[in-house]
Amino acid sequence: MRRGDIEGLRQLERDMRRLGQVPQKVATKAARAGAAIARKAAKANAPVDTGQLKKSLIMKAERKVKPGKKVFGVMPSPHMNDVLVKISKRGKRSYYPASQEYGWTTNGHYTPGYRYLRHAIENNDDKIEKAVIETAGKEIDKILRG
Repeated sequence: MRRGDIEGLRQLERDMRRLGQVPQKVATKAARAGAAIARKAAKANAPVDTGQLKKSLIMKAERKVKPGKKVFGVMPSPHMNDVLVKISKRGKRSYYPASQEYGWTTNGHYTPGYRYLRHAIENNDDKIEKAVIETAGKEIDKILRG
């Protein structure tokens, strides 16, 4: 070893090059793990009338903007709109999941929403963060070992 060399520097440089090529699937798996926690909490907190709202909750991936980034949204499935869109006797359309989240007005009286989606994130942010970090760490370790 020459003077000024740091022990393990070559190994560190090799590992850093490998990490620079972390596949998109690492970000996807980590984001999916966090979103799964939010989806489970949203299903647990969703109001139940017929059960269709709980049944409709899905995780949908946003389109990729940058490499190494992945975002999932927890939302009602668009495929269930025929069940979730309500039409009043006067023909006025309302979107049931939105009214349950944000509230509604009946005869001038406002009824606040349940905020089941918002609370799914706010009440579980530590669990979500931990799941994302653990999953990403495991996947990166697999890459470095392989």
